[in-house]
Amino acid sequence: MQRFIIRRLLQSVLLLFLLTVAFFLLVHAIPGGPEQAYFSPRQTAAQKHAIIVELGLDKPLPVQYVKWITAAMRGNFGRSYDSNLPVSVDIAPRIPNTILLFSVALGFALIMAVLLGVFSAVRQYSITDYIITVFAYFGISMPVFFFAEVLQVIFGVQLQILPVFGRTSPEIEGVTGFDAFVDLARHLLLPALVLSLLFIAAWSRYLRAGMLDVLKQDYIRTARAKGLSSRVVLFSHALRNALIPLITVVALAFGSIFGGAFVTESIFSWPGLGSRFIDALNGRDYPIMLALLMLASTGVIVFNLIADVLYGVADPRIRYS
Repeated sequence: MQRFIIRRLLQSVLLLFLLTVAFFLLVHAIPGGPEQAYFSPRQTAAQKHAIIVELGLDKPLPVQYVKWITAAMRGNFGRSYDSNLPVSVDIAPRIPNTILLFSVALGFALIMAVLLGVFSAVRQYSITDYIITVFAYFGISMPVFFFAEVLQVIFGVQLQILPVFGRTSPEIEGVTGFDAFVDLARHLLLPALVLSLLFIAAWSRYLRAGMLDVLKQDYIRTARAKGLSSRVVLFSHALRNALIPLITVVALAFGSIFGGAFVTESIFSWPGLGSRFIDALNGRDYPIMLALLMLASTGVIVFNLIADVLYGVADPRIRYS
């Protein structure tokens, strides 16, 4: 196991390096540039050139990349063109917001997916199974932005029982305690529900397929023949092995936390990393864009490694050489 982890870490470093090159080239290939967002028609050509020089955009791309990656390896991703703050200072307050949103959404999605997947597999081809299947296809095919706007109209406009924008209400700013917690929960409910819908739908189908395959195995029939209760057979024997295919997709979803939920955060004006990336994209804020892309990629790579290790925990038959 130790040799496997070391080998995967070395592969991850190489992959991350290749991603830095790809991201840097792609970001700089976007039409326009940061100067497009900050130039004023009243500025002279000399003033515009001074801005380009100040941003370091007058250098060849290889020179810009070497300068950026060298600084990034020291934890310095530069300064935001928009806020003029260090990138780490700019995005740091948004990280807890995105982690909170994803943690609630993915935690709820995982619980619901396990329950629905197991129940659907046990009741295969029943009316309940068909209902869960229809829900899964609905969740997979439903555009996130459409579902989000429907919930905003119903709960925010018509019923007016839930806020649809932001993280806190203006009157709660600076307030702590139970009232602040309730206000945060009310703002969090709709975006977390929207974000969890797709995960519930997809994960429940993965688990259903895994459970159906496991329930046909000989050791499950042996466990039942020994007189074990259905609950013990399902959750102690079948579920543990059926989780193996699900581990990868769940790990990748948790890895995407640091990329933020672009659509959901933008629609609900949730102050997270996803909405900040959209702002940076619109303003061609290269340092912010590159930092967030690298943060998201690192998260996916790390959680993918965690998934590989969890395979051996979920199924002791798996051994790494």
